Amino acid sequence: MLYSPDRTAKWLKFTVVASFSAGLVLSPLTFAHEEHEKEALAAASEKTLTGEIVDLMCYADHNATGEKHAKCAATCIKGGGPVAILSDGKTYLVVGDHKPMNDQLAEYAGKTITLKGKLASNGGIPMLENAEIVKK
Repeated sequence: MLYSPDRTAKWLKFTVVASFSAGLVLSPLTFAHEEHEKEALAAASEKTLTGEIVDLMCYADHNATGEKHAKCAATCIKGGGPVAILSDGKTYLVVGDHKPMNDQLAEYAGKTITLKGKLASNGGIPMLENAEIVKK
């Protein structure tokens, strides 16, 4: 009798026990893999960017860049306007360690510098957060 109640109960018990045991054995491997992926993503998001420091308001409004706009950009940055770095044709909002970096970056307005930090995005806005100026 292939489908006897006694045999079905044994197979059901076996299947439940085997599935539960496999879950217990494999779960540490899953967590280890997830931690490794998180570490790899964090390392991959660390980036060093070299580019021009711009005030994001004038850049977004009328593509203002370069030495011609440096004095205006420095004024806007000192006044608290958002700061960005133009690197390889892309624009990144620059954020320090959970605070603006305007005081440190105003003197570099219109100039090329190197920053390092963590690449991130929020609401479609690319950012370099926890940014630091790389001294050469």
